[in-house]
Amino acid sequence: MAKVTRDDVARLAGTSTAVVSYVINNGPRPVAAGTRERVLAAIKELGYRPDRVAQAMASQRTDLIGLIVPDARQAFFAEMAHAVEQAAAERGKMVLVGNSDYRDEREVHYLRAFLGMRVSGLILISSGPSEHAAAEIDAWDARVVLLHRRPDAIDDVTVVLDDIAGAQRLTRHLLDHGHPYVACLGGVASTPESGDPVTDHVTGWRRAMDEAGLSTEGRLFQAPYNRYDAYRVALDLLAGPDRPPALVCATDDQAIGVLRAARELRIEVPQELAVAGFDDVKEAALTDPPLTTVGSDRVGMARAAVELAINDQDGPALERHRQFPASLRVRRSCGCPAEPV
Repeated sequence: MAKVTRDDVARLAGTSTAVVSYVINNGPRPVAAGTRERVLAAIKELGYRPDRVAQAMASQRTDLIGLIVPDARQAFFAEMAHAVEQAAAERGKMVLVGNSDYRDEREVHYLRAFLGMRVSGLILISSGPSEHAAAEIDAWDARVVLLHRRPDAIDDVTVVLDDIAGAQRLTRHLLDHGHPYVACLGGVASTPESGDPVTDHVTGWRRAMDEAGLSTEGRLFQAPYNRYDAYRVALDLLAGPDRPPALVCATDDQAIGVLRAARELRIEVPQELAVAGFDDVKEAALTDPPLTTVGSDRVGMARAAVELAINDQDGPALERHRQFPASLRVRRSCGCPAEPV
């Protein structure tokens, strides 16, 4: 069976191929309502399907947005990826997702692959990124939006959260409960010293402790970001002789691991140990007790990232850097009664 072409649609509708193109692409020129109806009827009758690959080759752009995340198995990145997909759909775009697995070479692989596909834009949630990633972006002269963190290696548009202020406010909240001090479960040795949300969470914790005149010496502990490894770290920390009275975790996944370890060790939360996290993943409201944490407007951040990613370089100027405020989500793990949902 011969492939139906745009010429076939134009002949049946009694119009030009240019008009058919305007109808399919909803522009750039307006089409009279009657003509539009004839074109749509012809498309339906013939079963015409636009060749998106050919369109992309002609325009040098596709209807795709690339999204690179460190690990979509982690709840925060999964929820952020879903929010980006929803925001892209609102703009008639589809999303390709790649997992870097916190490895520089995987990140560069997806950067090269997605940019080679001529995506409309690329959103990068990076665990680095490395100088190799920065060089790849420069080589393609591409619009890349940095979401969630603002690394030093790349000077491009960013959408981030005010992580320092959020962690500072969370630590103050725990101190207001009367704890003699608050310890912090931070990142790992390879966590970047600047531009990384986990590093900013530790900075916010330090500032709150300094404001209260309390020492941070020996009260910062390293742990991987996921709940499983954090659980193992917490077993040793909470079983030791210097168990902290309150613990701020750099991620909700870490905090969920801490809650599991406390339960196994028969440590009552929050009576014997106050616990707080960061990210407000959906599971945070379902832990036992429900987790006090710091949240963000993920939908707003995703929409901003998509808008920046697909904005035409020659179009209206948009802010190069957007910072969203962090908000406290008070639940019972800190010792407060839960706020109404």
